[in-house]
Amino acid sequence: MPTPRTHIIRQLESIYGKTESGYIADLVLEKLSGLPKREVRNLQVNNLSEKQQLLLEEMLEQLQQHRPVQYVINEAWFQEMPFYVDERVLIPRPETEELVEWVVKDLKSETAPTILDIGSGSGCIPISLAKKLPSAKVHSCDISSEALSVAQLNAAHLQAIVQWHELDFLDATNWEQLPMPDCIVSNPPYIPKTGATEMSAHVVKYEPGIALFVPDEDPYIFYKAIAGFAQSGCQPGTVIYLEIHEDLAAGVQETLQQAGINSIEIRRDMQGKERMIKAIRS
Repeated sequence: MPTPRTHIIRQLESIYGKTESGYIADLVLEKLSGLPKREVRNLQVNNLSEKQQLLLEEMLEQLQQHRPVQYVINEAWFQEMPFYVDERVLIPRPETEELVEWVVKDLKSETAPTILDIGSGSGCIPISLAKKLPSAKVHSCDISSEALSVAQLNAAHLQAIVQWHELDFLDATNWEQLPMPDCIVSNPPYIPKTGATEMSAHVVKYEPGIALFVPDEDPYIFYKAIAGFAQSGCQPGTVIYLEIHEDLAAGVQETLQQAGINSIEIRRDMQGKERMIKAIRS
């Protein structure tokens, strides 16, 4: 009889490939058994209760429908912390961790900076910043009340203090509800809708489109709004950190420059792709 891990890999290999299926198997069995990865690899069927075996088959069924494993187990790790996730929020990505690390490195010597995160999602960015920069005053806004429910759940679980704001950031009349920050951080929607055809089924089918896609005719809509907010509602010297689409770095830079923000640094992620921008309001 195959081990539970081998069973999972066999069931998923045709969809995800052997390596990815092994990664998924480890996550599922860690969550199901409560054991560390090194132990789940040797787990036998008789180590699982009947209830656990039934739950495993339910999880496999969902995975075979391309539902992301993070939604199946309701967990994604970010900055070495477990975040609850479901279809109300995007699954945190490794490149976003790099953005957070850039902010933390730059601000760790600052005294009580006010940080505004635009687009809360699961709360992974503002919660991580609140944990790693304990003197900071962290605010975060999102248009989705459902996403904010998840973010608040994560903040409570991870004991992070964040001020949440439910509003449509694209509506400039809402900006007066926000603080004047020393630092703006955002991983906004930036994928043109036509890009959906090139994306994996599990992303398009399950992750919230409102957090992914922007109109084809205006892919820089959020960057324009962020630049407008920085110029109208922030002091000179305010630092802006943005995650960007790998193909749109030059366009985002031009968008910021058109708003009068000229101190701009583009940074590549661990894959060598242009995925982050730092700008300073002059």
